[in-house]
Amino acid sequence: MEIRRDQLTRYIAPLREGGSLPALAEAADDIKYVVKFRGAGHGVKALIAEFIGSEVARALGFRVPEVVFLEIDENFGRTEGDEEIQDLLKSSRGLNLGLHFLSGAMTLDPCVNSIDADTASRLVWLDAFITNVDRTVRNTNMLVWNRELWLIDHGAAFVFHHSWGDPVKAAMSPFAYIKDHALLSRATKLPDADKAMRQKITPRTLCRIVDAVPDDWLQWENTDLTPCAIRDVYKTFLTTRLANSEIFVNAAIEAQKAK
Repeated sequence: MEIRRDQLTRYIAPLREGGSLPALAEAADDIKYVVKFRGAGHGVKALIAEFIGSEVARALGFRVPEVVFLEIDENFGRTEGDEEIQDLLKSSRGLNLGLHFLSGAMTLDPCVNSIDADTASRLVWLDAFITNVDRTVRNTNMLVWNRELWLIDHGAAFVFHHSWGDPVKAAMSPFAYIKDHALLSRATKLPDADKAMRQKITPRTLCRIVDAVPDDWLQWENTDLTPCAIRDVYKTFLTTRLANSEIFVNAAIEAQKAK
């Protein structure tokens, strides 16, 4: 996989309040990006989750904004008046993550916008697969742009990597948080979605995605693991979970019945 790289040149505005403080910014290519900073929240693990989650979704046929690796140098943000933002930018020097800004996009409201059962089922499958806790009614992380559905914000996926336990055990988990998914009630074709999604993605594709994670994001403190060893953990999690997808699919069906 070849992911574009560029230099951030202009901080425009924070996009919302909260610990992560993503921002709208411009790069040297004169394109605006939603930037996720390595110095915020869960640090590089959130960037890893955003990158892998976005690229898995893309491989499965969903529309996702282009992902770009964005460099911040020591001069970036020096004129920013907000001290909190300036501190964030200072702690984010190096490689960060940008997603192409979809100008004019509207937040999808599942109570208003019509989503068919096939799409809802495939989307529930995706989020159960990558253990994404952040696709709820309160925060759908879905946009309508040019009358099409686009997915954003996968930084809360891969819950296991915050405790960094046994990846096989984590991969075999049913993912209880699927009960809160915004589209669970519409996902009435989960067995069909499971078959379709397993045909769309392979262990080789998953490994190629993980291999594209920059080494710069895999230099973790408090661990003796090399970047290669950390990648192997993500690969083990993803390939094991794919091979045992009936576990999280059945859990989603049971959660659906319980509603």
